Amino acid sequence: MDVITEFFKNLGDLEALIKWGGLTVLIIIIFAETGLLIGFFLPGDSLLITAGLLAAQGYLDIFWLNISLILAAIIGDTVGYWFGRKTGPKLFQREESRFFKRSHLLKAKEFYEKHGGKAIIYARFVPFARTFAPIVAGVAEMNYRKFVTFNVVGGIVWITSLSLLGYYFGNIPFVKKNFEYVIIGVIILSVMPIVIGYLNHRKEEKLKKEKEAEVK
Repeated sequence: MDVITEFFKNLGDLEALIKWGGLTVLIIIIFAETGLLIGFFLPGDSLLITAGLLAAQGYLDIFWLNISLILAAIIGDTVGYWFGRKTGPKLFQREESRFFKRSHLLKAKEFYEKHGGKAIIYARFVPFARTFAPIVAGVAEMNYRKFVTFNVVGGIVWITSLSLLGYYFGNIPFVKKNFEYVIIGVIILSVMPIVIGYLNHRKEEKLKKEKEAEVK
């Protein structure tokens, strides 16, 4: 219980979270965000960049960081796929709760229908989609061999691109001197797509209601 309390206490401070839990907590978060329905709120992108920054500072080994998290991401998506395949279309009828957002699942379905199999790769870089896209692929009974290919490619590209970005960025003298401010900047930038997506969604809903009102 103390471990869980400490985890959520540090979740708002990614630097403190990684220093507290090390590689273990990183593996758990990446797996949960890609393989469990409740993982949609976890900070995947900013976490990876922060981990890379800390690796540049000597807190983590960049090689083992990438290997471990690539495996966690691939296994996570695989679990999500089979969960979707076993639960089937009934999952879309499930009511929303604190730990399940049906609206995110429906958005992931639209994302999958728009991009097809490549959505498994693209979704890695979209907060809500990386949790639900593999589940949607399972529900749609996407060919498993094809899914594995997209899953592996997506996992490797997502983990290495963001962690190495943080790692090489973290070796810049200015970044070393202003490390805490850089972390804050990374978090703000990673949250921006979520904010923009939310605002666009609100705008679309408003236009939809206006059109419905005109029809009536």
